[in-house]
Amino acid sequence: MLADLSVVYRAAMVEGGGTVAEADRLLKAFADRIIVQLQSPFHYEPYHHRVTEPFDYYAFGIEFLRPLVNKPASSLRGREHLQTIAGQLAAGDNIIFVANHQTEGDPQAISILMEGEFEAIARDMIFVAGERVTTDPIAVPFSKGRNLLCIYSKRYIDQPPELRATKQQRNRKTMERMGALLAEGGHCIYVAPSGGRDRKNAAGVIEIAAFDPQSVEMFVLIAQRAGRPTHFYPMALATYDFLPPPETVDVAVGEARPIRRSPVHMAIGPELDMQLAGEGNRSDRHVQRAARADAAWQAVVHEYSRF
Repeated sequence: MLADLSVVYRAAMVEGGGTVAEADRLLKAFADRIIVQLQSPFHYEPYHHRVTEPFDYYAFGIEFLRPLVNKPASSLRGREHLQTIAGQLAAGDNIIFVANHQTEGDPQAISILMEGEFEAIARDMIFVAGERVTTDPIAVPFSKGRNLLCIYSKRYIDQPPELRATKQQRNRKTMERMGALLAEGGHCIYVAPSGGRDRKNAAGVIEIAAFDPQSVEMFVLIAQRAGRPTHFYPMALATYDFLPPPETVDVAVGEARPIRRSPVHMAIGPELDMQLAGEGNRSDRHVQRAARADAAWQAVVHEYSRF
């Protein structure tokens, strides 16, 4: 798999104006990081802070994936909202981005798109991350460079069944840590409430995966209990083409990654009123939660449809 990746990666590097020598340097660094993970698997705490010493995994992740991003053809929309967000974070408020998720390289794509004025927001952003990106040796070199709240998603929590209780306990610790971070204030969190990546339907059209009402409600409740103002914003990402997910959902790690050079796009929509969403359904909390999740999903779909 790495041999196939090397061929495509070199071509993407040259297409973007780089050299084969640059590609080979980064490929070697990548292979070295994979070997380190295989020889001594890295253990992630419920809250993982990016590793920058003695090896800067944050900078490496961006440098390695940059050749796959056609930056001149890419776009960032919603700068006015990002300016507001920067002020809110500076005031000690919290931000939660409810977003879709398309590739394992989404955090690096976000950093590349937000370079310059909003670079600090991307660098300090905390990503709610599933088990796959913390256990797959090919994904770990990129995950180690990001701030992560590590959870087991609903899709994989029963696999294997005998570890369900242990995984649930770990998730509780992670949510407790998130609550403590929000109580501190000044934190920015990215969450994909779908619990997985967007995929193409039978017609070959990418569909934005629906948001899980329980997941959305959990973040709303934890934010309410934090004692600090927390603002929810929709984030739409179009990153599918530069690192497409497999067509099927597989349990095993080590999936193939058919990389290619392509544009990526991101949009931030207006702030969401999570209390108002679903307000007309207070008589049935399940209906209310579903309406709230759907309102957040619709906001992301709206922004995505404008790419």
